Order: sequence, then structure tokens, then C-alpha cells
Amino acid sequence: MSTLVPGSALGFAKSLVPGLLVAALVAMAAAFLGGHYKGSMLLFALLLGLALHFLSEDQRCAAGIQFASSTVLRIGVALLGLRLTIDHVVTLGWQTVLALMVSVGLTIALGLLLSRLFKVGSNLGVLIGGATAICGASAALAIASVLPKSASLERDTALTVVGVTTLSTMAMVVYPIITQWLGFDSVMAGQFIGATIHDVAQVVGAGYSLSQSAGDAATITKLMRVAFLMPVLVVISLVVRAHMAKSIGAARTVKTPLLPWFAVVFLVLMLINSTGWVPSLIQSAASDVSQAFLVLAIAGVGLKTSLQEVTQLGWRPVAMIFLVTLGLAFLSGGYLMLSH
Repeated sequence: MSTLVPGSALGFAKSLVPGLLVAALVAMAAAFLGGHYKGSMLLFALLLGLALHFLSEDQRCAAGIQFASSTVLRIGVALLGLRLTIDHVVTLGWQTVLALMVSVGLTIALGLLLSRLFKVGSNLGVLIGGATAICGASAALAIASVLPKSASLERDTALTVVGVTTLSTMAMVVYPIITQWLGFDSVMAGQFIGATIHDVAQVVGAGYSLSQSAGDAATITKLMRVAFLMPVLVVISLVVRAHMAKSIGAARTVKTPLLPWFAVVFLVLMLINSTGWVPSLIQSAASDVSQAFLVLAIAGVGLKTSLQEVTQLGWRPVAMIFLVTLGLAFLSGGYLMLSH
């Protein structure tokens, strides 16, 4: 005899359905708006979610929305591994990889420094620095998943996503013009665009608007930045683990994992993809599923976030996002001009 009991797998799955359906509807609306108006689906998903925040207060939807903004997010990030191969590192050369590594570290450090100067939480500094340094909204969501949970974390994540996506959209238009003004050749222009613009789709659009070679260089450089997401998540996890151990006085009681499971899956998929055994059809499908899951996840983040709380943060976070974005552009542009 089979009976449904509270806490059973079937009961848990049923509890997720209402919230997941709400998040899926928001994600589909965002996909339509993004395709129709040539904008960022992630930004549309977040804004629509914020507008429908009241739905998350319905207990029937709470579990599914939470699942969308956490587990679905982690699966989407893990699938990004099939976008990358070890050949991307070889193609760029060790000097460029090292320069990207330094720029990622300095950009996150700048976010933390500004969080202290502007007297806001360090979590917001890490989110802004990491999102700007690596891959925008996707990085912000992934980093938020390994930061210590707090009442302000979802609000800070939503604000970071809005800020970096808006500036990245502006950069997609402005940066190609700047590269021409600076006299960069097509490869240098592509490297600058790939090293500075946040979202992969926007990097591709900006790079190929200049030339085929610029687009290729931009895409490879950008994918290398995406690869740094996993090491950054590991470092943040270790810092959080050490901080928690220090605060409670016993490392053995810390329950946070040493390495997030989705980071392991990401690395495994990247290594498998590097063998050349993965058909292009599967790579393309995984990329589409990853994008869909990230849009669904950010819809969940928006639904959980109160717009009133976001607006109460004032001008400081906006200034931080602008300054960190500007700092990354100066770092990348300066390196390219000095190295050529």
C-alpha cells in the first residue's frame, strides 16, 4: 500500500509545482520580451519577478519559488561547463590567462574596498565585484548561493543583477566605439570586449559587430572569464567556512561543504567537453537548457525580493557598480595598450 505522507518525495514534488509554474510563466514572459525587444532576458525576468513579489508571500508558491532560485540555479551554472574546453586556455596563451586572473582578483578586491568606503555590507561588495569581474547576472546568482544567508542577501543580489545588466547593455554599444577610438586592431578590440562586458550574449553581439576576428577573440576571452567562476566560488566557500568556524570556535561543527556540488559538476563537464567526444548538438542543447534554467532562477530571485527594500539602499550601491565596472575597463584597456 502506498500512502502520501508529509515530507515524502512525492509530497515535496507536489509542493514545488505552484511556485515553479509561477516562476516559469515569468521566465517565458521574459524570454518573449527579450527576443522581441532584443534585450536581456535575465533583466526582464528579474524586473517582472520584482513586480510580482506579492506571489511569493502565498505559502502555496513559496517552496517552488525557493527551489527555482536555488537548485535550478545551481544546475544552470553547472551546465555552463559544456561551453568550455581546455583549448580555450591554450588558445589565449598563458600571459592573457594570467592577466585575466589578476583582473578578476583586483575587480573583486575593488568591490570589497568600495563596500567598506561606502559603509555597506561586504556581501554586496563581493557580489558586485564578482558579477562585474566574471559573467554578470550568472556570477551574481552563483556567488549568492555560497555566501552566508542573511535577510539582505536576496535584496543585494537583485540590485547587483539590475546594475551589472544595465551597465553591460550600455557597454555593448559604447565599448566597440571606444576600441576604434583607441586604435585597437580587431584582436585587441575583441579581447577588450571579452574582458569587460558581463553577459556572454552581449559580448558576442559587440564583438561580431566589429568583425569576425574580433568576435572570435571576444568570445574566447569571455569564456575564459566564465571559467574563473568556479575557482572564485571555491575561494569564497573556503573563506565563508573559515569565518563560520572562527565565529563558533570549532571547525568540525561547520556544515558548509568544502566545494559546492555544482562546481564539481561544472569542472567534470568542462573536462569531458575537452575530450572532443561531446557532439555539438548536445553542447548546443546544454547551453540552451543552462540559459533557460538561469532565466527561471532569476525569475525566482525577483519573486522573492521586495522592490521597496531594494530602493531603500540609496545611491551607494549604484555608485559602487559604476566604479567597479569603470575599474575593470581601465585595467583591461591599460593591459592591452602596454602589452602591444
